[in-house]
Amino acid sequence: MAVFTQILAMRPDFTGADREWLHQLVTDWQVIADLSFADLLLILPMPDGRYVVADQCRPSTVMTLRSEDVVGKEVDRELDGELDAAMRATSIFRSTVMRNIGKSTVCNVYAPVRYEGKTLGLVVRETNMATRESNGRYESESINAGKQLYEMIPRGQFPYHDPVMNQRHNARVADGFIILTVDGIVRYASPNAVSCFRRLGSLTTMQGQYLSEVGTQLLHTNDTFPESLPLVLSGKAAVDSELEANRSAVSMRSLPLYDANGRTGAIVLCRDVTELRRRDVELQTKDATISEIHHRVKNNLQSISALLRLQARKTQSQEVKKELAEAQRRVQTIAMVHEGLSQTADEMVDFDKVISKLLKMSIDLATMSDQRIDIAFDGSFGLMPAQDATPLSLVLTELVTNAVEHGFEGRQQGHILIRAKRTGTHLDIAVEDDGSGIEAEEEHGMAKSSGSGLGTQIINTFVTNDFAGSVHWEPGEQGGTKVIVSINLRAAQAEQN
Repeated sequence: MAVFTQILAMRPDFTGADREWLHQLVTDWQVIADLSFADLLLILPMPDGRYVVADQCRPSTVMTLRSEDVVGKEVDRELDGELDAAMRATSIFRSTVMRNIGKSTVCNVYAPVRYEGKTLGLVVRETNMATRESNGRYESESINAGKQLYEMIPRGQFPYHDPVMNQRHNARVADGFIILTVDGIVRYASPNAVSCFRRLGSLTTMQGQYLSEVGTQLLHTNDTFPESLPLVLSGKAAVDSELEANRSAVSMRSLPLYDANGRTGAIVLCRDVTELRRRDVELQTKDATISEIHHRVKNNLQSISALLRLQARKTQSQEVKKELAEAQRRVQTIAMVHEGLSQTADEMVDFDKVISKLLKMSIDLATMSDQRIDIAFDGSFGLMPAQDATPLSLVLTELVTNAVEHGFEGRQQGHILIRAKRTGTHLDIAVEDDGSGIEAEEEHGMAKSSGSGLGTQIINTFVTNDFAGSVHWEPGEQGGTKVIVSINLRAAQAEQN
């Protein structure tokens, strides 16, 4: 199926502003379809004279006429004369012929999409005539409101210029709607809209009242409210807002109605978002709790690191001092990962930020006082869960420490380059230095062990067992050593699934 942007590309004469106007139209036309109880089609003329359906919108308030997708399909050539006439019109154009779609009798109405003095295309309203029989007050008010919005399209009044939309859970027609006069008086409120205001604590009859007064009566003297709320309650601007009262919350959106002479009233959509806001608070509390846990784990690990450092100072054995220093560095590595987790709202770590600090710290701990070794990074590790970040950080710190201790032994300066290339959950890493060469750092295909050889075990165990990957040692391109690590981020893959 063709997509909207691909169809727009078939009109090279459209400017960027033309395309943006059409994008805004199809972003916001659902409200017209729902109010009108009708399907909408956006039809664009092509350079070769054909008419193509660029997009379609099904109503959510009544059964659609079109169960199949027609986007990208050419309109029947029998309609060319009618479409040509509609394109020449500057206002609503009504078909004089009833048509059948399936078993339904349909009346087509065309709204030329006018922008900056030119007609870009047509919005076709396909009305099932069965929806116009025996309508009550709700249906009549809804259809009339949809008709007024629809008639704003040829005048360039819909979509709205620079609407202010800040709510994450925007109200829909089925959630509840209110019709306001030009003065902001409620002419009609749907049953769901009345229920929304009852939830907020309003007991008055809304019809005939100023909506702004109905809303402000629910607020207490010191209550705070969004700056956009008065604009929504008066219906004077295309904005959204939220009203909180009586431990409930209602999201609202105003859609001003215009005719050729100016504003005539407004539609205000309402949605009860009390439960959604309660869940948001629960999630925020959960996120804060998780962050606090990671913060405390980091503090505890730093305390362990400090104890290891004190113990190292007390011992007289140089071998024990070295092993305790290695243990301290590894504990500090895990603490840094938890520090990164404590600063995020989820369980994902910005590994590029974390590993940069970790490896610089590892170099500082491993170098002698007269050595100067710098490190650089190329590529990106991206975000990853803690289950991947912790073992991977240990592997990289061990490789860098191995390079410093063996590759730069007896040398005053050096350079280490970390390259990362990530494709989905697969990660290729190269650790390259300009040290003494592969013989100084590699032994039997593994990192050259010193002391207990725990660093070598950490590298091999995590890479092969945890990441189902491999480690390959080879001479560097300009001397030194290059270690290539290829791994699969298993925890990250679980997150995607």
